[in-house]
Amino acid sequence: MWEQRSFQNDHDGKGTLFLVPTPIGNLDDMTFRALEVLKKADILAAEDTRHTMKLCSHFDIHAPLVSYHEHNKKTSGAKLIAELEDGKTIALVTDAGTPGISDPGADLAAACIEREITVVPLPGANAAITGLIASGLSTDHFLFYGFLPRAKKERGQALESLRQFPYSIIFYESPFRVKDTLKDLSEAFENRRISLSRELTKRYETFIRGSIDEVIEFLNKGEMPKGEFCLIIEGNSKSEERSEDLWWSALSVQEHVDYYVREQQITVKDAIKQTAADRALPKREIYRIYHQIES
Repeated sequence: MWEQRSFQNDHDGKGTLFLVPTPIGNLDDMTFRALEVLKKADILAAEDTRHTMKLCSHFDIHAPLVSYHEHNKKTSGAKLIAELEDGKTIALVTDAGTPGISDPGADLAAACIEREITVVPLPGANAAITGLIASGLSTDHFLFYGFLPRAKKERGQALESLRQFPYSIIFYESPFRVKDTLKDLSEAFENRRISLSRELTKRYETFIRGSIDEVIEFLNKGEMPKGEFCLIIEGNSKSEERSEDLWWSALSVQEHVDYYVREQQITVKDAIKQTAADRALPKREIYRIYHQIES
């Protein structure tokens, strides 16, 4: 148990990790507060220092740059933790958008929290939310999934686990794999509505909205657009309509699994699999909850 009071405690001499969003395209989206934090930080940790150097040059930021990315996060993360333990202020940025979303910034934040080092998030640009609010699909509830597995088998399993999910789902995808992913979506989700967005906030910002099959046909007609895609697909409305009538809706995950073990006399492994199918959740998530494993 640890209560963090971001701007009231002396932090026992420890520093602060600021999670600083940067523009996903249009530099005018940089906030005044983000600029202030970046200019006052003792160290600026960046996914790609060359990319961030351009941002620093544009906004006249001179904090020392160090790299922190997926391939060096263990060694670099340990050094950053040591600096924070020594009282330094570190601002963490990703190449574009909010650090910690589909990048190793989440690992550094978690490591800081384990050591009771203050972690302060700043609000700012994020491609998932930006794409969602202009998708024309429901924003009441949604799931951010991020990148699907690259291997076809694992990607198919992931989509199958999401097929009954009743709310909008957000994916990221590269332009090199988006056509294959759309085909897999068509197989798993049938012909639901979808919104594809690319180059968000930039000059060539583009939205492609329609059914999955319509979008596939559209992309097959022309040259493949460049830039990473944000895909928003509508949820399974039939699942939403039936949600109140599901027999297990009043059960916890543990009770749901135990029911199958007791009533059908199957193994816990098979019960977890069936529970995951009922709830349209990944098996690993049901396994984690049932066995009370912290995420």
